[in-house]
Amino acid sequence: MNRATERHPGAARGLVPVSLVLAAVLAACQSSPSPEEMSRTAVETAPADLQLLCANAAAQSSGVDSTKVLPTSSRKLDARSYQVALTADGRTMSCVVDTDGNIVSVQPA
Repeated sequence: MNRATERHPGAARGLVPVSLVLAAVLAACQSSPSPEEMSRTAVETAPADLQLLCANAAAQSSGVDSTKVLPTSSRKLDARSYQVALTADGRTMSCVVDTDGNIVSVQPA
């Protein structure tokens, strides 16, 4: 026996299994949020390729280096188009793109 178990003889036998059982019971009590409680259920975001097309269009439209344009959010407008919000070198811009990748508009927000 080592010094810890000499002072507490039951420590080596029962503490670890009890701790594992307690942890398992507590883990079983956790539940996943329902779909209604999840943050992304209400709004469908634009696919990444369409966001990048908007970023490139915003860079060309504003004369900003494309590495300085970042999509910040997006949402589906209708069955065939998305609106993408962008920051172009500190300026806020808005882009509308259709599902085929055609840029409908790019303008300051």
